[in-house]
Amino acid sequence: MPPSPRNGRRSGRGGSAVPPDATVPEASASDAAVCGAAPLGSVTAGAKPAGVRRIAVIGGGPGGLYAAALLKRLGPERDITVWERNAPDDTFGFGVVLSDETLGGIEHADPVVHAALQDEFVRWDAIDIVHRGVTQTSGGHGFAALGRRRLLAILHARCDSLGVRLRFRTEAPPAAELAAAHDLVIAADGVHSLTRAAHADVFAPRLTPHRCRYIWLAADFALDAFRFEIAETAHGVMQLHGYPFSADASTVIVEMREEVWRAAGFDTADVTHSIARCADVFRETLGGRPLRSKNSAWLTFCTAVNARWSHGNTVLIGDAAHTAHFSIGSGTKLAFEDALALAACVEEQPGLPAALAAYEAERRPVVESTQRAATASLRWFEELGTYVDQPPRQFAFNLLTRSRRVTHGNLRMRDVSFTTAVEEEFGTVPGTPPMFTPLRLRGLALRNRVVVSPMDTYSAVDGVPGDFHLVHLGARALGGAGLVMTEMVCVSAVGRITPGCAGLYTAEQAAAWARITDFVHASSPGTAIGVQLGHAGRKGSTKLMWEGIDQPLDHGNWPVAAASPIPYTAGVSQIPHALDRAGLAAVREQFAAAARRADHAGFDLLELHCGHGYLLSGFLSPLANHRTDAYGGPLRNRLRYPLEVFDTVRAAWPDDRPMIVRISATDWAEGGTTAEDSVEIARAFVAHGADAIDVSTGQVVAEERPEFGRSYQTPYADRIRNTVCVPVVAVGAISSWDDVNSLLLAGRADLCALARPHLYDPHWTLHAAAEQDYGGPGAPWPPPYRAGSRTPPTGRTDAPRPRLTLG
Repeated sequence: MPPSPRNGRRSGRGGSAVPPDATVPEASASDAAVCGAAPLGSVTAGAKPAGVRRIAVIGGGPGGLYAAALLKRLGPERDITVWERNAPDDTFGFGVVLSDETLGGIEHADPVVHAALQDEFVRWDAIDIVHRGVTQTSGGHGFAALGRRRLLAILHARCDSLGVRLRFRTEAPPAAELAAAHDLVIAADGVHSLTRAAHADVFAPRLTPHRCRYIWLAADFALDAFRFEIAETAHGVMQLHGYPFSADASTVIVEMREEVWRAAGFDTADVTHSIARCADVFRETLGGRPLRSKNSAWLTFCTAVNARWSHGNTVLIGDAAHTAHFSIGSGTKLAFEDALALAACVEEQPGLPAALAAYEAERRPVVESTQRAATASLRWFEELGTYVDQPPRQFAFNLLTRSRRVTHGNLRMRDVSFTTAVEEEFGTVPGTPPMFTPLRLRGLALRNRVVVSPMDTYSAVDGVPGDFHLVHLGARALGGAGLVMTEMVCVSAVGRITPGCAGLYTAEQAAAWARITDFVHASSPGTAIGVQLGHAGRKGSTKLMWEGIDQPLDHGNWPVAAASPIPYTAGVSQIPHALDRAGLAAVREQFAAAARRADHAGFDLLELHCGHGYLLSGFLSPLANHRTDAYGGPLRNRLRYPLEVFDTVRAAWPDDRPMIVRISATDWAEGGTTAEDSVEIARAFVAHGADAIDVSTGQVVAEERPEFGRSYQTPYADRIRNTVCVPVVAVGAISSWDDVNSLLLAGRADLCALARPHLYDPHWTLHAAAEQDYGGPGAPWPPPYRAGSRTPPTGRTDAPRPRLTLG
């Protein structure tokens, strides 16, 4: 019996590693209109489920064909039929790019298919980014592509040789009918899956259309690199994505925002006229050659997500189960990997229910990670117009790292000359990582771009910071960050979140903070320490985080205030009283008094907390602010009180010291603050004198649904920085120094705030310097710690080895 598809590891063949940011346009045969992986490691195969003998496959795209071939190869006695409504040579895409990782799985699972693919590939390793007449080239990426028609022909031949029945030009019977007559039904019928629609109550699909229009075309010549070209037209920004898929042909995708598409008249033009217009816009890249189509049409990409992937003995694979935007080239890759994992699970598990559960458990995390990267890439192209004024090399770097999977470190390994040029344009001194370049805000010079993010520690007594705060903040100041921020320091006793929150509303508290700032300035010269001032609003009078986050105190509660009498958690939280004009004035003065105490305590920077659902954030969010006076209603009114507080604090804070504002750029809830709102909020604070915007998200309403993931909040900072033209602090699941360098070089942030990494390692910044072999002025080790500035040896494996052979 042939081995399970995942048994063993791929050979050491060199190959065609495709960077996750590579645009790889392709579509399954059922995707003529769109919406209007983990490494394959070794496992031990189990007994083949006795009941999986008759298999129906709906859809003859690459995923369905490959699943049929693998299952037939693993069980020659199986009766497998593939239904495809189109002719064998019908296809709606032109080229397909497969990654080295996916090819490794194919090589092990079916060497015959792998060998046939190897004979067809066109290979190249460069990416060209053309912007305002200048071409930036990044090499070392490694691509392998072939024509989609050839791919289908290879899979047709393989299925024929194995005895799989292929029924072309034939609509499949309904999935329920097939399920009654077969042991397994594989629905590979694309993003418009009829199978999924018929059982939507079980699969619970969610289809999200996006904001760009695109059209798949081809050119009868081979580009010599993967090419991105930006055209700034009278109607708006258009972009071309192109790559070769044979010796004499290339795939070309033209994409633009919906409003640009309409302004350019494409909404009323026929396909022939559209194609001619696209060829004219990008005539330099095409050398005056025409473009051609194959059932081409203007499409809107749709992200498909399903709550479940199986129903009884019916299972979804490929675009029927999930879609990932073509700009990271993962559609066919995901379909192939689905097919391989499904075949392996059917082979390994003791029964079909266990096999389908194992398939989904294995594939879902990989797919969700890919979809997060694809969504980041998709949104980058949706916002392309905000980046066109970036310097040319930064623009190219930003494009290449848009999904956040490709980083500064990745690119430096692939093409050091390109990355060095980007660093020089950014202004780094040779040998200095971007994160260790200085930044000035008003009179404050920060020696590097790392911020210890504000972290509530709930360890104060009567608002007074104690020894814990001295050690906590002092250790992180010694750890090398350019700026260390306090937790939210409350402006009144009733403005605290919990009884353990620190304050700046008494002289005793101010003296305690001065002890901490004195230590930082004396023991870690060059490190700045900032204070974050805030008022808990409706989220106050709650237990310490580890005793019950956002839960009211069992006893000793104090009254809470907010913009409107709406509790944070209905039925649980205390109902706040809405501040009247006298209350608004009193709180405003509390902020000013706290700012004056912060000045006397020796803080270098002040941040006004207008995020996370606390008092000022509550005024900004339409979900928390239902006022009908001058402080409620449209955004300009909801901004009124936070801006009044800002102006009062700015007047109390020394003019030469910077003042920044933290906001929640989205409420992650329907009807709440949007990304567009956040730009206007930032613009308003900048107009009033904010020196930077610290861009966080959420924590405004209890029913929020954040899209968690790596650096998941940074796109909001990026948008504000490149729209409002203000320095921003990016925050949110930034965990590596490579991420920090990437965000800075791409122009998405000016400072990066990290919280959990600094809890794990107070010396995170110094260790990042050591790991990058940097010992310059951006990360000086305190004299008592200099002996530890090199990574210590880990054991005998590090020891030099003697020569033990001759010749």
